Amino acid sequence: MVPSEARLNIIIVGAGLSGIATAISAALSGHSVTVIEQAKELAEVGAGLQITPNASLLLKYWNLPQSLWDAAAEPTKLTVHKYSGELLAHEENFDKNIRAKYNNAPFVDLHRVDLQQALFARAQELGCTFHMSQKVDQIDFETTSVHTLAREVYTGDLIIAADGLWSRCREAFVGKKDEPLPTGDLAYRIVLSAEQISDPELRAMVEKPEVHFWAGPGAHAVAYSLRGGKMFNIVLLVPDNLPPGVSRQAGSAEEMRELFVGWDPIGDACHPMLPYLAQGANSSLEDGAVLGLLLGHMTNRAQLPRILRLYESMRKSRGESIVKETFKQRNDFHMKNGPEQERRDEVFLSQLGKEIKGAFPSRWTCPEVQPWLYGYDAIKEVETAVWKNPDVFASTSSRPKSIAKVAEY
Repeated sequence: MVPSEARLNIIIVGAGLSGIATAISAALSGHSVTVIEQAKELAEVGAGLQITPNASLLLKYWNLPQSLWDAAAEPTKLTVHKYSGELLAHEENFDKNIRAKYNNAPFVDLHRVDLQQALFARAQELGCTFHMSQKVDQIDFETTSVHTLAREVYTGDLIIAADGLWSRCREAFVGKKDEPLPTGDLAYRIVLSAEQISDPELRAMVEKPEVHFWAGPGAHAVAYSLRGGKMFNIVLLVPDNLPPGVSRQAGSAEEMRELFVGWDPIGDACHPMLPYLAQGANSSLEDGAVLGLLLGHMTNRAQLPRILRLYESMRKSRGESIVKETFKQRNDFHMKNGPEQERRDEVFLSQLGKEIKGAFPSRWTCPEVQPWLYGYDAIKEVETAVWKNPDVFASTSSRPKSIAKVAEY
């Protein structure tokens, strides 16, 4: 808990997972937090997401309500199929293996709404204030103030941008339009209740949670249980054919079926990170945790610029590493039929039923990628960074009048 002279009034723009996670972490460090959000309410929309151990340990650390864990599905098996149905990789006892490797931090599948509402409830419990229907118009960096289209003004010591892919804060900071670069992919998302599934084999797979991937030419599919095995989330990832500037629209079931002709029988807003390793949400939770924890080591306000630079150095390198790995995973899961795909399948099949060794086409169980991806501990990383960078937290007699900084990834 920071001393009173170091306590900040923090304005967070955006009440998505990243914004609320940052609010919780900063509030636990002793800062006063105001969150502004353009939506009228945190609506019950969204689909499933996969929370890996690097993020589930944070949810435990933040003491989120038991209702969240009751709503989770912890997959007992992870399976990769060729698009036509042949088995490529399979891990029994996936849940137990993950907990054993990552200090009892689980791999769980959640409905996005359940996670957002649990984070929101915890942030309110910690005293964070939320203002809805507040869309950013401009930011005054001299007075550290956010001006909204509703003619409200929010002034503080630090502005944190968590307003997503089309961030108005980022535009204000760089002084120009900063359009995101399209990745060339889109996702069909389908959520079913177990009661809607008549096939007994598929229904058993839902009610006893598992994760399944189908890797195919130019596309792949992933399916997993939600809400303790009462719901099933299916994501089909294919080349992007949306009109320019359109990020979300209703899907056509007929078009979807045509794209997956010959496959094994079996919308959401755009991702700021390709979803092939399910790290968009997990990485955003890490961001919020690291920033809030670093701010918890402040002893005076003059340290803030140095702390923000340290935050950037810690998170930029990891974010870039994850992004690079997602592109590699896309390549391995979307190979066209041919010699390269045959070599990939040989690697899969050579280790089927064995302990995996060396580089592996599915990074979900790859012994070279999984440890650094899932084993990241934001709490320990901050402790180490504070110990290695004593100059950042050195006492100083200078004190800036006001500070404005936008941190957004």
